[in-house]
Amino acid sequence: MIRFLPLLTASVLALSLPGFAPLPVQAQQNLFAPRLVINDYAVTEFEYQQRLLFLQLLRAPGDLEKVALDGLVEDRLRMMEAKKFKIALKEADLRKGMEEFASRANLSADDFIKALGQAGVEAETFRDFVAAGLVWREIARGKFTAYAKVSEEDVDRALEAETRKTALTVAVSELIIPAPPGEEARVMDLARRLSREVRGEGAFSAAVARYSAAASRGRGGRLDPMPMTNLPPQISAVVLPLAPGQVSAPVPIPGGVALFQLRSITEGRAEDAAPVEVEYARLRLPADAAGSALMAKVRAQVQTCKDLYGLAPGLPPEQLSITTQTMGAVAQDIGLELARLDPGETVLRAGGQELLMLCARRPAPPPAEAAAPAEGEAPAAPPVIDREAVRTRLINAKIERMANQYLAKLKAEAIIREP
Repeated sequence: MIRFLPLLTASVLALSLPGFAPLPVQAQQNLFAPRLVINDYAVTEFEYQQRLLFLQLLRAPGDLEKVALDGLVEDRLRMMEAKKFKIALKEADLRKGMEEFASRANLSADDFIKALGQAGVEAETFRDFVAAGLVWREIARGKFTAYAKVSEEDVDRALEAETRKTALTVAVSELIIPAPPGEEARVMDLARRLSREVRGEGAFSAAVARYSAAASRGRGGRLDPMPMTNLPPQISAVVLPLAPGQVSAPVPIPGGVALFQLRSITEGRAEDAAPVEVEYARLRLPADAAGSALMAKVRAQVQTCKDLYGLAPGLPPEQLSITTQTMGAVAQDIGLELARLDPGETVLRAGGQELLMLCARRPAPPPAEAAAPAEGEAPAAPPVIDREAVRTRLINAKIERMANQYLAKLKAEAIIREP
């Protein structure tokens, strides 16, 4: 089955409503006026604002305004093709797709819709998003399955590649622009301009010196080389496609916008390409003289995460916690801070009232192994390589590539205009 949600990966499907600050809505005199017209089919301002809000709730990476508009254009083209091929979704199939999507946030479809509604996203926005993906899956299967041939040699090469997994090491520079409440739109416009115009490390360093609020500002934004797996998936997704010297699209983070410049990327052997797991501590203290004094004492004396319990005793879990998560599950802003740290290092956040400490970084544990056989029982047979599963994965990947090329052709041939 090809992915029917090409904009998002499971790592960005952690719906997070508390503390959410909606994107500013511009010029709403007529929300139902056309924003774009694609082959005589309109995308309204209301649909655009809804998709924008939906993507922010899903913590989608990249320039959300561009992603939202591009996604709506592509969805219109998908639905036009569905009409052309007379593909109509059954309500049961649509419901199943909605349940599948919501399950990635550990919610039912009804609970997911309720949570979206509390943040201002209409249920129809979610339905339309899923429906466009489902009909496109049916179109892709019908048009390209017959051409997606996979040979035994293809399967053999895929299996061999699984035994020679590689690890990527990246050297990146960061530019973190703070976005005070009410200034999100201005900061995003600035970040887009810098993303388009900044070329080369010297120009990026100059922009860092002028705009960045990160601790790396004094180093021109340069971070030490690190394994790609150290980065939160939302950030590695925008870094990986870059060529050395290129600047990423803006990445919204809590309280600001981030830009990244790729300096270099190297590939090496890795025995295990499993996801990275991090153990980290968060200490939050009041913004008063006593809290500041205790924070200074803690930071001066702490050596391990467990020391925090002795240096700041008796605090409730909302003020002092130690958490273990895969990087894919860590909040994006925290994940970016942890990517910079080595075990035992700390960083202050929230105006100096929150301390973040990396306790450990390690490969995520594999799934639990089966219990050893009881005395007298035969040992379990070694796992059988499922060649058909590999073949199916390769076929689906080929179908997806052909479907993406077909969609790009439809987009190039479409008449897309502003009213």
